Amino acid sequence: MKKFLAIVLALVLVLGLVACGDKKEAAKDNTKETYEIAMITDVGEIDDKSFNQGTWEGIKAYAEKNNISHKYYKPTEQTEDAYLAAIQLAVKGGAKIVVTPGYLFEVPIYRAQEMYPEVHFVLIDGYPNDGTKDANGNTTAAPAKNSVGIKFAEEQSGYLAGYAAVIDGYTKLGFMGGMAVPAVVRYGYGFAQGADAAAKELGLAAGSIELKYNYTGGFDATPEVQTLASSWYSDGTEVIFGCGGKVGNAVMAAAESAKGKVIGVDVDQSSESDTVITSAMKGLAASVQSMLSDYYGDKFPGAQSLTLGAAEDGVQLPMDTSKFNTFTKDDYDAVYKQLASGEIKLQKDDVKSADQLGLSYVKVQVIK
Repeated sequence: MKKFLAIVLALVLVLGLVACGDKKEAAKDNTKETYEIAMITDVGEIDDKSFNQGTWEGIKAYAEKNNISHKYYKPTEQTEDAYLAAIQLAVKGGAKIVVTPGYLFEVPIYRAQEMYPEVHFVLIDGYPNDGTKDANGNTTAAPAKNSVGIKFAEEQSGYLAGYAAVIDGYTKLGFMGGMAVPAVVRYGYGFAQGADAAAKELGLAAGSIELKYNYTGGFDATPEVQTLASSWYSDGTEVIFGCGGKVGNAVMAAAESAKGKVIGVDVDQSSESDTVITSAMKGLAASVQSMLSDYYGDKFPGAQSLTLGAAEDGVQLPMDTSKFNTFTKDDYDAVYKQLASGEIKLQKDDVKSADQLGLSYVKVQVIK
């Protein structure tokens, strides 16, 4: 009998310890840190001086000002499944709103918005879609009520850069884009049209502005890109608009050797090289803060595909860090006002080639 009681007491003690262990584990789960605002990075690092950094800076600024927990997650690779896995990790980590930068997230967000209807999604520089393309290679935007897609009027940002460059006295220009995706094409076409408008305003002769124009076929800073940029500078090109991820870094390297000038893209790239005279920017941080403010203010613009231009302060040149000689803040404000009001109408990506834009003062040489 004593032996039986001893066994019973031992079992009770063990069960008690197990119960205590369960309580401790439960307490550990309850105190697990969560993050309301999540960002899933695109390819590259968080401090890439481009989309990742611009998006994260917007999140940090809003979250820290409003004391909201926030975190970024980096996918293991550049695939839809890896992006979705990172989104799942963010949701498990307590994310109420997920922000993603770049068109590569279009299909992953389309899938995620259905998988996690209680979570809100902000896609920067793209519209959620199922990846199906029509005969012209276009997709159909399909954001759900818990997601919003934001694109920018790159043609307006490019226009500002081209206009400023010519007003500032440059007449031999270059445009070196990455892949000929719509955003890059719009930047380039806007750049050419801005240069043309400035030349007309200055009363220059027809064809007096030279523009070398090329798509490198990728977004990397390759030796081939640097060599091509160097050859342009050697041939007299004064400033090159490096438009396409790390392509700009190769252009900067060439400019530093040739004492040429560069126009940056997407974010203020003045800190990247002394050769950068200005940057054709998108309002990445501002648009992110605006969407977060709308979400927390119960005004989230779900199921919408937005395009932000000058009228919405979605594009700009960083005048505080630009290195112009004669182009002034008053000049900038005047042309910006014309863009914002709709007085200036631009071609976007609706012609096949830059040399078909019908320009009078800019002579475009497409280099393949």
